[in-house]
Amino acid sequence: MRPPRLDGGQFANLHTFLAVAEHLSFARAAAELCLTPSAVSHRIARLEAALGYPLFLRLTRRIHLTDDGERIHAALRRGMDELNAALLPQADALAGRLTLHAHPSIAQCWLLPRLADFCADHPLIELDVRTGNEDADFRAGGVDLALYYADGQFPGLASAKLMEEEMAPVCSPSYAERHQLLEQPAKLRECVLLHDARAWRHAAHDAEWTLWARAAGREADLPPRSLTFDRSDLCLAAAVHHAGIAIGRRRLAQDWIDQGKLLLPLGGFTPVGACAYHLVHPPGATSARLRALIAWLNALASG
Repeated sequence: MRPPRLDGGQFANLHTFLAVAEHLSFARAAAELCLTPSAVSHRIARLEAALGYPLFLRLTRRIHLTDDGERIHAALRRGMDELNAALLPQADALAGRLTLHAHPSIAQCWLLPRLADFCADHPLIELDVRTGNEDADFRAGGVDLALYYADGQFPGLASAKLMEEEMAPVCSPSYAERHQLLEQPAKLRECVLLHDARAWRHAAHDAEWTLWARAAGREADLPPRSLTFDRSDLCLAAAVHHAGIAIGRRRLAQDWIDQGKLLLPLGGFTPVGACAYHLVHPPGATSARLRALIAWLNALASG
């Protein structure tokens, strides 16, 4: 099958497609472009005919992008952002949209409390933060940088270690007092363990507790009772609310420890070395605004 080729006459149709994709509505796109809905529909039909595949799923009362439509929308959106940035004076080159994908716990506990500083330093950069336990799909476009807690294996992508991590059990002061953990650490056997079952890719549900117990020589003290979550910040929040004792990563738990909401009943943080935080992006040249975000994150991690 010969790949589709678009001539200059399709530029207006691509612009129309972008408007429809942004609104997911032919009527709203028509109002934005000062066209009739029928004219918009005909432009999309001509574009789909030139490409040889559909861009939208047309349902009774709504439309959705197809997989091909999602891919082309991401490419057009990225291209428009680049064009808008290029149209600015050179002094304003650090401008435009950046999409950062991060695992939820590091975004919630470490990134968001510090994000105002980046916005103040780079007021012309529109930072779009997306979260999820799943890895970003760079092939579909739309994501410029990912922040992962992982083992450092990212085939086909550019990556750099951002910062190491340490672990220690954490719980609320009242939970530690109720279970006498400060006076009798062996009382850990009577506690409820809080597990992050998605600590990193392919991790066992109790991987963090197992790593800490081996490093601390406390494997025999781990109790059978547990609660399991799919995010480390949920484990920490459950610990704050006296549900049990969690493994706290220092980068995630330190603010709550400083506020007195959590404490370290069994000693300080221990390096475990299994995973670290990494910055990951597609290989090749990076934009000035992406380099600015990476530099800011590195300064934050080393501070």
